[in-house]
Formats: sequence, C-alpha cells, structure tokens
Amino acid sequence: MRFDIFSLFPSVFSPYFEVSILQKAIEKNLIEVNVHNIRDWTMDRHHITDDTPYGGGGGMVMKAEPIFTAVEDVLGQPPSCPVILMSPQGRPFTHKIAEELAQLPQIAIVCGRYEGVDERVRQHLITDQLSIGDFVITGGELPALMVVDAVSRFIPDVLGDPTGAVDDSFASGLLEYPHYTRPEEFRGWRVPDVLLSGHHAKIIEWRREQALQRTFQQRPDLLKNYPLTEKDKKFLSELNKKS
Repeated sequence: MRFDIFSLFPSVFSPYFEVSILQKAIEKNLIEVNVHNIRDWTMDRHHITDDTPYGGGGGMVMKAEPIFTAVEDVLGQPPSCPVILMSPQGRPFTHKIAEELAQLPQIAIVCGRYEGVDERVRQHLITDQLSIGDFVITGGELPALMVVDAVSRFIPDVLGDPTGAVDDSFASGLLEYPHYTRPEEFRGWRVPDVLLSGHHAKIIEWRREQALQRTFQQRPDLLKNYPLTEKDKKFLSELNKKS
C-alpha cells in the first residue's frame, strides 16, 4: 500500500519510519511512504505557504495554491486516490475506518497547520476529513502518523503475529483482555493461575470475561450496541451489582 503525505514539516516523519514495525514493512515493500514538502510547490522566492485570513482574525491560513499544485502534481488531476485532510473538524478516526482504508492501494494525507486550510481546499480537493479526537494540536503531522500506523497494521505480513490486528482492542468491539509474560511472579504480584494451567477453554473464557470487565469499567459505551450472549449479560449483571 502507498501513502503520500503532504506537509510543511516533512522532517517530522523520518524518525518514526526508521524504527520497529513500520521500518520493516517499508524494507519489505509491504508499504510505501512518500512525504512531500508543500513548500516545494510555491512560486515565490520565500516559499510562502500561508497568509492572513480574509475578514480579519488571529492566526494564519494555509494557502490553496501550493496545496493544490503539490497534490495534483504528485497524484494527477483529478487525484488518483482519496485525499484525506487531518483536521479536528473531521469524522472521528476509528479501528473500522483504519481497516477500510487498508483495503485501498493508495491514500494521500494532507497535514493542516495554523488556523487551518483555505476552504477551497476542503471543497474542491479533499475527499475526506479525519480527526483523532475532540482536541486541537499544532498540526496534522502527528495525526497523519497515527493513521499510517493504524492502517498499516491491517496490511498482511506487517505484524509479526498474523492475528495481531484481529485481537486488538476495538477489533471485536470490546477492549482487549490483560496480557502477562515472564516472570510468573514480580514484586509479589502473580500471573493469574488460569494462564498457567494450559487449559485452553478456561483461558478463552477468562479472557472473554476480562475483556467484558475492562470494557464495562473503562468504555461502557461500547457495550450499548455489542451483541452480548446470555452468558455475557449474566456476567455483566454480576459486575454491575458489585460496582
């Protein structure tokens, strides 16, 4: 899968793509990441990419021309793939959206900055807008990294564990169950006996209950539309009595 990222600060990305899972995915040609400096498509000697907003107000606005020129020069006119703007005004980015995007051969991501982008970019170039939460940060670079990372996890062979993305929190609709590793005891805290028992049916049951309990305690909203079994409902009812 190919990612094309358009940013005013491309140097932000290199360190993240040079370590761990994404580095290996790039080396194996499982993903291709191209980061483009929007300033390279400016026409003036000072490479200006922003200006004051019409109508007044604080802050600066990213100009339409450099963004259009950069995206269309790289992707064609019209662009050959979805063009996503990272923006706090976008729809919330979720596990499901990451899984859907991973089915595409290519996506482009535009990183906003300052007070945002000229509205004509949203209206005539952008095909989707994504937000990583109801808060505002300095720019779209960190959100873009999150999207690339989350989407890449669904691409075959990117993760060492072929079922890793399937077992993640939100994959099943519940938060993931707790994990333990060696040693069996640390500072007096022991690994639950069931995980050492070798009894796979009991381990599966324990993990299911732990996922339900963790979701009930930390994200009860996820349970509203989750298809609970009668056994699940009984377990949650007991939890509710104790809380």
